[in-house]
Amino acid sequence: MIRPVLTELALFLAPFCAYALFLWVTKEHVFERESWPPKRLATLAIAALVLMLGSFIVLSHFSGAPPGSTYEPAHMEDGQFVPGRTR
Repeated sequence: MIRPVLTELALFLAPFCAYALFLWVTKEHVFERESWPPKRLATLAIAALVLMLGSFIVLSHFSGAPPGSTYEPAHMEDGQFVPGRTR
């Protein structure tokens, strides 16, 4: 569960990190308030949300069980634990 959360967090922070890197490379003052105007922050936030939405769509289409499969819950079989799976 932690991997998907960290993936989404990384995708959200990516535009802000890229902009901070751009400021650093161009010798601007990264930590000054004037380098982070509200309009620029809004643009970065929108880009971050678009990245997250895109990753949600990609994950929903290309992960999980194939269509038409059935889930077999975890159970005990001959004294052995059999984990849940899809068939």
